[in-house]
Amino acid sequence: MKVTLERTALLKSLGHVHRVVERRNTIPILSNVLIEAQGASLLLKATDLDLEVVESSPADVTMDGATTVPAHTLYDIVRKLPDGAQVSLEGGGEATQLIVRSGRSRFTLQTLPPSDFPDLAAGEFPHNFQLKAADLRKLIEKTQFAISTEETRYYLNGIYLHTLDVEGETRIRAVATDGHRLARVELPAPEGSNGMPGVILPRKAVGEIQKLMEDAEAIVSVELSQAKVRFTIGPVVLTSKLIDGTFPDYARVIPTGNDKALIVERADFTAAVDRVSTISSERGRAVKLSLADRRLVLTVTNPDSGTATEEIEVDYDSTPLDIGFNSRYLLDIAAQLDGDTALLKFADPGSPTLVQDREGAAALYVLMPMRV
Repeated sequence: MKVTLERTALLKSLGHVHRVVERRNTIPILSNVLIEAQGASLLLKATDLDLEVVESSPADVTMDGATTVPAHTLYDIVRKLPDGAQVSLEGGGEATQLIVRSGRSRFTLQTLPPSDFPDLAAGEFPHNFQLKAADLRKLIEKTQFAISTEETRYYLNGIYLHTLDVEGETRIRAVATDGHRLARVELPAPEGSNGMPGVILPRKAVGEIQKLMEDAEAIVSVELSQAKVRFTIGPVVLTSKLIDGTFPDYARVIPTGNDKALIVERADFTAAVDRVSTISSERGRAVKLSLADRRLVLTVTNPDSGTATEEIEVDYDSTPLDIGFNSRYLLDIAAQLDGDTALLKFADPGSPTLVQDREGAAALYVLMPMRV
């Protein structure tokens, strides 16, 4: 194998694929990136056996071939080369080393046979559809923060993506929950997605997809099977195993009878919660909301450091209510809202609260209260 390409192009591709590689691996081949030179392009592939990223770049290929080298080492070498440099890769075949040349720099890296490199993308993907990167980003970004990090309930360690019929219209919906809060966002379903299986996208795959969507106008191709999902974004193909589990019936925790409506300026509310939570304990983070006749008083009490209160004017004309929340969760949800105002709907101090931009907004959030 002998191939030459511009440093920027190689660095961009390596930047996309090397993130998948775990720094500590018990299986040596998984520490490597597969490099394959063919025709007029260089293909790079990395995997951790759950996730695989492949990207091809235009290159000047003198001799076809393939090899695998340590991913993080190659990335660091290319990253430290000067802008505009030409990089040549030479080796593969029977050789056990890859020579990397650029200007007066020369590196020799140990290789492993490309035949040992696993292929995650094999198999049929019977369901496929396309959607704009901006739409996929919205489905992910509005729900990602609520993904559970508790490994025992592994089926909550991702985003549940599915289609359903809402008042005669097919919608695609993303849901994530950690048991304390729930995020749900939906959009009109893209053509071809109707009938797709409900799938749980793992947290790591979700994070990588987000980083790959650099152009909001790009079209993302999504292919699904019962066990895997494949996203094609320009020259990058990301394949991931799905979480093998059943996502809970989230509709049961979304309240329908919350009749106490609070409308508040989002920026004022966020700033007030942030200020009073300054003295909250790391462990508790509890903030009390006291609502009465167009007035909201936020209170934080910490036996170790004191108390904080702040009052803001709001649109609220229901019966007085005292309810407590984790301030961090409140801030996370407020950060996801798009409008200038937030709508919070309460039932009582012990029941879940609904948060959204307005009635019928695409994104809806449920927050469990705390005892304060």
